[in-house]
Amino acid sequence: MALLAREEWYGVAQKLNWTFSYVKHEEVFPKAMTGESKVPMEAWEDWDEPYKMTYREYVETQRDKDGGAYAVKSALSKAKITQQLGPGWNSILKAHYGAIAVAEYAASIAEARMARFGLDSAWRNTAVFGSLDEVRHGQIQLYFPHELVRDDIQFDWAHKALHTEDWASIAIRALFDDMFLATNVLDTAIQLPYSFETGFTNLQFLGMAADAMDIGDYNFSSLMSSIQTDESRHAQIGEATIQIMAKYDKEQAQFLVDKMFWKAWRTFALLTGSSMDYYTPLEHRKSSFKEFMEEWIIDQFIQSIEAVGLKKPWYWDQFIYELDHTVHALHLGVYFWRPTVWWNPPSGMSLEERHWLASKYPQWEETYGQYWDVIIDNYQNGRMEKTLPQTLPVVCACDQLPICETDYKTGKVAARVLTYKGKKYHFCSDVCQWIFESQPERFAGQKTIVDRFIEGRINPPTLEGALAYMGLSPHDMGKDPANGAWAFEHGVKNPVG
Repeated sequence: MALLAREEWYGVAQKLNWTFSYVKHEEVFPKAMTGESKVPMEAWEDWDEPYKMTYREYVETQRDKDGGAYAVKSALSKAKITQQLGPGWNSILKAHYGAIAVAEYAASIAEARMARFGLDSAWRNTAVFGSLDEVRHGQIQLYFPHELVRDDIQFDWAHKALHTEDWASIAIRALFDDMFLATNVLDTAIQLPYSFETGFTNLQFLGMAADAMDIGDYNFSSLMSSIQTDESRHAQIGEATIQIMAKYDKEQAQFLVDKMFWKAWRTFALLTGSSMDYYTPLEHRKSSFKEFMEEWIIDQFIQSIEAVGLKKPWYWDQFIYELDHTVHALHLGVYFWRPTVWWNPPSGMSLEERHWLASKYPQWEETYGQYWDVIIDNYQNGRMEKTLPQTLPVVCACDQLPICETDYKTGKVAARVLTYKGKKYHFCSDVCQWIFESQPERFAGQKTIVDRFIEGRINPPTLEGALAYMGLSPHDMGKDPANGAWAFEHGVKNPVG
């Protein structure tokens, strides 16, 4: 018997919802797992993914992707490419693997929950593929850096990072736990595949694959390309879900998009922004982080949300302002607190790089140049200890990132302070405070690295004790890969004697 063409049977096999007779619907799909909204149950029958795939096709496609990526890795395994690419690119790899690899495994749990509790059979079917995708992404992004550990122990943080209490790990877990682990499947669908994957990572992985190819890291390029094609497919879960949500419960859809776009933006600025504007070798920088955001992320995001009848987030003016500031403030903070991260952050402050930054960000020199001048002065005059921290940074109670960027209204760095149930919480922005106040019981129990210090969890109560608490040995701690040599390009400032 001849096999039927896919279009002849796919629709029947895809729609397998049924009415339960022995149990109540709420017992099969409890609100705690599905989430609550104003969408009538029958409306979910219209859920439809545009990218159709059968299991046979999925397996064949994934086999070919894995075969290609692992073949490239095998062919280049003895070339020791990472040793030839420079400290900036290696810092990109270490930061990426540490922040993302284990988180991809965690995302498989979120997809598996949607595969069980999604409110339409097509949604559940698509999420099965999504869960398999994320398992694969976790595996391949742990396997690729594993062989690099023998040459550089910091690559071990690909597996280690999210199992530590490093401040950056706390921030990343705070984002992903809120996005897809400590929530229901309805919120997950809007926050993970829509706000995060459609809004950020899909295009980010495209850009990283192209940059890696340009710089000569063919391993990482093939890896990113392999992952990105999966992301673009299962990101459709968010698009299909928000189309229905926006029709019946626009207020909730808008809230979820506004909330998670902001939280994703903050972490995206830390990891991708620093990589593009400071870590990538100057000769390989195709655009600034701001230009990338304007051309790819912003245009696509606005078109996507307006297409379903949603509006720009209420904080859009502040977000546009932060495109000129946040990445530079966070990079400056990471460089100064470099012993607290698992990669070696280059300053990105050679004369040529500084001129490039000023050309891309007209206010950069006025706003951030003065701080780098202080660091330069300390290097040139032998005050190395002043280029390193003695304390921990003030951290935002919402995004768990250092409070270091200027406010778009005042132009000054100032924490917002809120007292909730007798405890003071500090926030980097009005938006982070708004997120906290919208769901205070959800966020009030989160402990920043400073909270842990004050509560006596860190012993001894010193910076050294905090570094040990974060899991950083002297071999793991971030260092300036140039040992400050770049500072002497700028002319001697306030010479001693």
